[in-house]
Amino acid sequence: MNDQFSLEDRVAVVTGGGRGIGRAIAIELADAGAAVVPSARSSDEIEAVADEIEAAGGDAVAVPADVTDPDAVEDVIDRADDAFGGVDVVVNNAGFNPDDALGRPEDVETESLDRVLDVNLNGAYEVTRTAADRLLESDGGSVINVASVGGLVGLPRQHPYVASKHGLVGLTKSMSLDWAPEVRVNAVAPGYVSTALTDDLEADDRLRQSIIDRTPLERFADPEEIAGPVVFLASDAARYVTGACLAVDGGWTAR
Repeated sequence: MNDQFSLEDRVAVVTGGGRGIGRAIAIELADAGAAVVPSARSSDEIEAVADEIEAAGGDAVAVPADVTDPDAVEDVIDRADDAFGGVDVVVNNAGFNPDDALGRPEDVETESLDRVLDVNLNGAYEVTRTAADRLLESDGGSVINVASVGGLVGLPRQHPYVASKHGLVGLTKSMSLDWAPEVRVNAVAPGYVSTALTDDLEADDRLRQSIIDRTPLERFADPEEIAGPVVFLASDAARYVTGACLAVDGGWTAR
């Protein structure tokens, strides 16, 4: 049974792979046997992740890139192919939710909406499209999009982010139809996770408690708790799963 979860001889590209959820995903994929290509705008962060993977006996190559730059995205996929002979798994984790994109609908400028959509949705589309040939040539290609509970339900004052994540869930479903049976396309929808991006929330006792009260498991997730489901979706254990969005949210969307 455990062999179903092995990613030996697989090559995985992870965007936003330098910290938080992306870092945890890159390390867990490597632990499962994959050669990993972490990518992000910060070279220092992804090089540290690659070093950690190699120190544990794995294979990794860090490739810096901005997912909104098609030339940079093509370089990531080419480097993965050159280093490891293909691309079998793509994890679209790059995303953000900046302060200027928060607020009531009438207070958020269109420019802020465009920037969030460009990274969170268009970036995932560009990475996946660029990797298409390699994925289709793979023996069991897999795409995992990191969405959010904000891709399944509404969240107040986070309209660009929610729009981008709903779009990512829709993109997951539509791509899964075109690429079956050669490539499986799935998503995970994390709830609130303890990362640098949620430090301010956790530091605010009122906000933190309101989130915990809304979450049946009564806590924030650790990044590794999102990485495990991603490894599952990338593996043969999920070989009959495509077009799905797996909520990894402590029960948030069960209410």
